Amino acid sequence: MNRLIFFGPPGAGKGTQAKIISDLLKIPHLSTGEILRSKIQEKDGLALELRKIMTSGKLISDEILNSIVSSRLKNFSDTGFILDGYPRTIMQYEFLNNFLENLSIKLNFIFNIEIDYDILKQRIIKRSSEEGREDDKIDILKTRHSEYTVNTRKVSELYRQSYSNIFYQIDGSLKIEEITKKIIEILKKS
Repeated sequence: MNRLIFFGPPGAGKGTQAKIISDLLKIPHLSTGEILRSKIQEKDGLALELRKIMTSGKLISDEILNSIVSSRLKNFSDTGFILDGYPRTIMQYEFLNNFLENLSIKLNFIFNIEIDYDILKQRIIKRSSEEGREDDKIDILKTRHSEYTVNTRKVSELYRQSYSNIFYQIDGSLKIEEITKKIIEILKKS
């Protein structure tokens, strides 16, 4: 059974790769970004609050994300899963580790997609014109990338140190197909 986490800055391609690998392995892909964007469409009080936070580029609170992720993971504990966009903070890292340990669930692979900020800017501009996402603006990217650098990169580093045997660094500047090929090679080796 495969249980994976994808890390990387906004626009690095972790969502794209997570979808491809999810289809390949036939396991659920839990993207906190997609869940939150879907929730925003509901137009209730929480949706309005989430929209305000997300369009500013800030991170959603640990409590909200922990609640969303834990409720979903309970459903996927027997099938495997891919986490994309979670955990992003030390508190989320600690919560997830405790949650998985309590359910006797072990992670199998952690992929960290690294990419240069200038390449990210070009990707976000392109994605914005193609998909029209509200959070795909350069000023929001700056904020999200800063949040990533301050918070999520530390989480990724903790996983690299604590789970070095299942932690894989991937060059995000490669083409989508090349990244996918590298990930598949790693999955097949293990």
